[in-house]
Amino acid sequence: MNREIYLVTGSAGFIGNYVSKRLLSDEKQVIGVDNINDYYDTHLKIARNEAILEYPNFTFIKVDISNRNELEKLFRTYKPSYVIHLAAQAGVRYSIENPDVYIQSNIIGFYNILELCRQYPVKHLLYASSSSVYGSNSKIPFEETDFVDHPMSLYAATKKSNELMAHTYSHLYGIPSTGLRFFTVYGPMGRPDMAYFSFTDKYFKGETIKIYNNGDFENDMYRDFTYIDDIVEGVVKLLKYPPLEMNPMHRILNIGNSNPEKLMVFIDTLEVCLSISLGRKVKFNMEFESIKPGDVQKTFASTRALEELIGYKPKTFIKEGLQQFTDWYVKFYNKT
Repeated sequence: MNREIYLVTGSAGFIGNYVSKRLLSDEKQVIGVDNINDYYDTHLKIARNEAILEYPNFTFIKVDISNRNELEKLFRTYKPSYVIHLAAQAGVRYSIENPDVYIQSNIIGFYNILELCRQYPVKHLLYASSSSVYGSNSKIPFEETDFVDHPMSLYAATKKSNELMAHTYSHLYGIPSTGLRFFTVYGPMGRPDMAYFSFTDKYFKGETIKIYNNGDFENDMYRDFTYIDDIVEGVVKLLKYPPLEMNPMHRILNIGNSNPEKLMVFIDTLEVCLSISLGRKVKFNMEFESIKPGDVQKTFASTRALEELIGYKPKTFIKEGLQQFTDWYVKFYNKT
C-alpha cells in the first residue's frame, strides 16, 4: 500500500520547518517546498532546511509557488494526500514598502495551490491565515465569527483574500480546507524580522530598540504570543479533522495562546531570559515612537473552537518560550 504524502510549502520557513520536522519524526513521507528567498538571512533558512534533510522520508524541492508549471509538475509526480500551505510573504511593515511580492506569493501562489488541489484532490488542505485579519477589531478576545472586512495592511488583506478564495474553492470543488489564524508565533530559529528576534540582534549590535507605543505604559500594545511547539501540535492534530461535515467544507480557526502580554512586560521578560542565557545582566536601550501604519494595538485569540474540535489549546508561558529562544540564540550565534 502506498504511503500518504504530506506536502509542506514553506518548509525552510519558521513554522513550515517545525511542522515538517514533526511529521518526519512521526515517520510521515514529506515533500518540502521553498524558494529560499532573501526576505531575511538565507543562512537561517538553509540551516533549518539542513536540519531536516537528514531524514530519509524527506524530499526537498526548491520551487516558487507562484511558478504554476513547476508546482503542477510536483503535484503530478507526488499526488499529495495532505497539503500544509505555509509559504507566504510575511511581514506587515514590509508590505507597505514592497507590495508586489505579496500579490505574487500570497495571491497568485495561493491560487496555484487551490487550483492544483482541485486538479489533484487532497484529503485536507491546511493553510496559514493570520491574526492580522482582525485589524483594529475592538472586541476581545477575537473570535472566528468577528467581522474582519477592514484590514490595516496589504499583508492582512492578502490573508483575508486567501480565506475567501479557499471558501469559494471548497464550495465549488469540494476541497476540504482549514485556514489557521496564527497569533504572533515565536521560538528558536524564528523569523529575524519579529520583535523578539530583532531586539536581541540589536542588543548585541549595541543599537537602540524602537518601541512603537509612544511610551504609553497605561495603554500599552499587547500581543498574543504563541510558542512554536504549540502551533505545531495544533497543526498536526488538525490534519486528521478535515471539515467534511460542513457545507462548504471550509473552516477558519484561531490558533493562539489566548493569554496576551503587554509589550513592555514582554521586553522585560526577554531581558531576563537573555540575562540567564548569558550569565550576566542585560538591559536594552529603548527609544519610544508612535505606532506605525499597518500595526494594530492588540491581538487576543479565542481558542474555544480549536479546543472543542481537537481537545487542544496552546499552553506555553511567555517566559518558558523566550528562555528557549534566548538559549538557542546565544548558542547558534556563539554569543558571550
